[in-house]
Amino acid sequence: MARTSKDRIYASKQDKVEKFVFDQNVAGVFQDMIERSVPGYSALNQLLPIVANQFIKENSNIYDLGCSLGEASISIANTATCKNIKIYAVDNSSAMITKLEDRLKHLQLNVPIKLLDSDVTDVDFKNSSFVILNYTLQFIDRSKRNTLINDIYSSLMSEGAVLISEKICYEDKEEDLIMQQLHENYKRQNDYSDMEISQKREALEDVLVRDTHDQHIDRLKNAGFSKISVLTKYLNFISYLAIK
Repeated sequence: MARTSKDRIYASKQDKVEKFVFDQNVAGVFQDMIERSVPGYSALNQLLPIVANQFIKENSNIYDLGCSLGEASISIANTATCKNIKIYAVDNSSAMITKLEDRLKHLQLNVPIKLLDSDVTDVDFKNSSFVILNYTLQFIDRSKRNTLINDIYSSLMSEGAVLISEKICYEDKEEDLIMQQLHENYKRQNDYSDMEISQKREALEDVLVRDTHDQHIDRLKNAGFSKISVLTKYLNFISYLAIK
């Protein structure tokens, strides 16, 4: 997709740093923001259609939960080898859905994408073969995370799969601090200033709530997934593939 405007949201000193929200300002710079902030993001996007086509079945549904600007949905729509599938791109940010809707007007896709302006915890999952939760679970209230994963598992066809990407925390506080510092240095390398890093960290406090690796694995096992693999890991960002 064409590069959006450069992320300058936290480039000026703010008297009061408001809680981070996926509003119109964020939607306008989101592609630049995520590419410069999330280690391994581009590599995961390259891998995603390969993984998706391993599990997508004909006459099934694919759900992209927390779809933002639809990168995953569009990738699958352009590369899917199965027929009679439906892709649902879901996000509770109206700004993101609006920008994605505008984007889709200019694309010719092999598979249509249905947009849902909705909280992902309110989705009525049906007959799914592949579900994507990329950097989404960490923004969902902890009390709702288990139920969401359970609902996804129940909707999956046999041998269907869910791909979950998250920023994790570490039980060892020293290790967690080191990984956080390395992540911030990654941002500095991508031309974010110390002030931008500091203000965004403050904005995300209590908004992006991380789980540990073991918490993610336990949640997936408790839901019923029998095959759980680490697909990618880059600093404190990790992607899981769980198969029913």
